[in-house]
Amino acid sequence: MNDRRDFLKKMVGLTTGLMLPHKAFSVMRSNDSDKWGTLLPFRKMGFTEVPVTMLGLGGFHIGGSMDEKEAQRTIEAAIQGGIRFFDTAESYQSGEAERRYGKYLVPKYRDEVFIMTKSTARDAQTARGHLEGSLKRMKLDYLDLWQVHSIRNPEDVDNRINDGVLDVFEEALDSGKVRYIGFTGHRDPDGFVRMMERKNIFHTVQMPVNPVDAAATNSFLKKVAPMIAERNLSLLAMKTLADGRFFGRKERVNWSTDNPVVPDHISIRDALYYAWSLPVSVLITGPDDAGMLLEKIDLARKFISLSEQERMEIVSRVQSFADGNVEYYKS
Repeated sequence: MNDRRDFLKKMVGLTTGLMLPHKAFSVMRSNDSDKWGTLLPFRKMGFTEVPVTMLGLGGFHIGGSMDEKEAQRTIEAAIQGGIRFFDTAESYQSGEAERRYGKYLVPKYRDEVFIMTKSTARDAQTARGHLEGSLKRMKLDYLDLWQVHSIRNPEDVDNRINDGVLDVFEEALDSGKVRYIGFTGHRDPDGFVRMMERKNIFHTVQMPVNPVDAAATNSFLKKVAPMIAERNLSLLAMKTLADGRFFGRKERVNWSTDNPVVPDHISIRDALYYAWSLPVSVLITGPDDAGMLLEKIDLARKFISLSEQERMEIVSRVQSFADGNVEYYKS
């Protein structure tokens, strides 16, 4: 408990200055609305200071659990709700998520949105193919952000670097095909440490951020977040509800429990406000439908930062779940 208290005390100071008024970043817009409606609050994307909405739409469900009509409704709900950050990956449903962005997001909204995708490539040739395929499927001339996707462990990092994957990312950055680069993962914090020790080329890092992770020994927040802050990189939060395992049932991984994290121990509001109260640029949510997304948008609009004591109290309520069962995606 003392280690967790010391860690959260250290983190509390890192939030200062992260959340700024939209006008502080105003380039194309002079107020907190654009042609499509009222925007969600913006946060800065690390040292780039690029403004990004505090909530982003995750792409996995756009191409998977939703049919095409619901995917279109969800994209429209995101725009109308003020979201301007859109996540996806070439590996999601063999490119279907990207194709749906190319059909329903890009043609109408490209000038107002920030679009990110990812590559699981483990060699240079595959990475180049992934980039060209993503651009084609989404009908884009360039990506706002391209990320090395789902690093597994330090060995995986070394292999990808040695096989030229990061060289392709730097080439894409230099050529203007991507504006920013980053990396993601959810299995092993030590892989993140290795990546940042070996390469100083990134703008963003995407990783799990939730109170169960904070209570765990193998914690991304404990091991990785201080390095992100030290380098002034942008932290993109995912799995804030542990990929759905905070709830009683998760059909995709054939899992159920009579003692769910939500609502027995914390609420959805607790989990999201916990993440937003840390130095997070964007919380990326993967809703099953437009209705779920609207719930998250409403919480973003009402967000009030939690105090250190409130965050510690939330962590204490879920510490019994930090045994690897809920965060099943960790190695």
